[in-house]
Parts: sequence; structure tokens; C-alpha cells
Amino acid sequence: MDRIPVIDMTATGINIARMRIAAGLTVKDVQDIFGFSTPQAIYKWQRGAALPTVDNLVVLASIFGVKIDDILIFQNCGVSQISA
Repeated sequence: MDRIPVIDMTATGINIARMRIAAGLTVKDVQDIFGFSTPQAIYKWQRGAALPTVDNLVVLASIFGVKIDDILIFQNCGVSQISA
């Protein structure tokens, strides 16, 4: 049986922060794009305390110009890795 992929929340959060910075966006910019009243959700994503919902992943992928699979990092199964 193949291993079931498990999302590494911390590594995914680091990846979201890296992609945000590479896109030249501040947390406030992302907050405004999503229409959030506070930046707490974005900080939780970047810390790995929470994952974006599927619809929020679609928006993140769009603003970063990547696929959803490029945002998510998986634990010990070789499904995805943080790219430089």
C-alpha cells in the first residue's frame, strides 16, 4: 500500500511566507486581496498553525502564479519539496 500524503503544516507555512515575499507582497497586501478585516489568518498560515481552505489555496496559487501543489509541502513522502 502506498503511503498517504500528510501535509507538513510548518513547512507549508514557511513556503507561503517565502512565496509571498518573492511576489513582493506584504501581509497587508494579502489581507487586502482576501478582504480579511485582520491579518491573523495569514500569520497563522505562515506559522503553520492553520492551513488555508481550498478556496483560499486557489487564490494564493493565483496571486503567486503557481499551482496549489507548489504551495503545499508534504511530510516524508517525496510528494513535494520547497523549491528555491
